[in-house]
Amino acid sequence: MNASLCIFSGLFAQAPDKENITRAYLDYLEGFHEGDSTKLARSLQPTLHKNGLWKDKITLKYSPAGYMTFQQAKDYANNVSTKKNFAKPDAPESVLVLDIQNTIASARVTAWWGVDYILLF
Repeated sequence: MNASLCIFSGLFAQAPDKENITRAYLDYLEGFHEGDSTKLARSLQPTLHKNGLWKDKITLKYSPAGYMTFQQAKDYANNVSTKKNFAKPDAPESVLVLDIQNTIASARVTAWWGVDYILLF
């Protein structure tokens, strides 16, 4: 299972309302699941730095899986779309907004690859 921390900047309404914040997190999730680079571009900034860990099935140890840039995220989504390699209909897909403070929000996003804890600012 992959566990990752994703820190990105996104744009949401001037007043930090939960509906727009949730939509930004869903754009991130759906962008990867649906292969929609437009949704990713809407929720991510070019300063994206998505770090990941991967659990080895044999040793059960976690190791760094590298990080993903903004361009790599868009390329990944475009590849999903081109190859029609979409997430399965029963793939986990949820957003739990954890906190909203002035211009920062945090959430737990669950997807087929695991869980991302995301800061949106």
